[in-house]
Amino acid sequence: MAQLERFTTPVDAVVARMRAIGAALPERDGVAVFNRVYLTVTEEVDRRLDGGEFADPRAATALDVRFAERYLAAVDASAADRRPPACWRPLFQLRRHPGVRPLQFALAGINAHIGHDLALAVMDACRALGCEPADLEDEFDRVGEILGSLEERIREDLMPGPDLLQLADPLTHLLGSWSLERARDAAWAAARALWALRHCGEVAEEFTERLDAAVGLAGRMLLTPLPELI
Repeated sequence: MAQLERFTTPVDAVVARMRAIGAALPERDGVAVFNRVYLTVTEEVDRRLDGGEFADPRAATALDVRFAERYLAAVDASAADRRPPACWRPLFQLRRHPGVRPLQFALAGINAHIGHDLALAVMDACRALGCEPADLEDEFDRVGEILGSLEERIREDLMPGPDLLQLADPLTHLLGSWSLERARDAAWAAARALWALRHCGEVAEEFTERLDAAVGLAGRMLLTPLPELI
């Protein structure tokens, strides 16, 4: 019975959805590449929730699920031929481009999800829990630590080997311009700003739109096509 109950938690439902998305896509598809990375992160969060490693598991679950729902909504929009948020459009538009490498796909997805979705997920979670961003800071930082611990492994797994230095040199230069730590810091600042503007109507809407567009621009740069493998 306990095993059956495990698969009824909100995070388990998110994990199941991501596994279904991955199973339906070709391995080389850019969305599939990011989905594998995000699934690894979500499974790790789920494992640590089960292990009691979050001081406030209810808050951590709310943030994790609201965060994932932003990505899943973008997937659904693309599948239904609707326009996803601007931050996600480069990945969906270039997902099959032969000149874009797997590491680029992974980091473009992380850029969209951290740079735009995370701030809005903090807002979503605060509304659901009836709290303020400061009340979620510990959970925000804990999830960020998990992402940070996995980033190096992601880069090692997806970076071309030493036999592809001609490719790796421009790739290293391109990806060196993006930082997970800076993106997380910016997301926290954006969440706090959005919370302060939550009653300001058009100002809050404009801030969100500009954030979306700026993150989308960074994503398009991360997906700059590189010379094809020989």
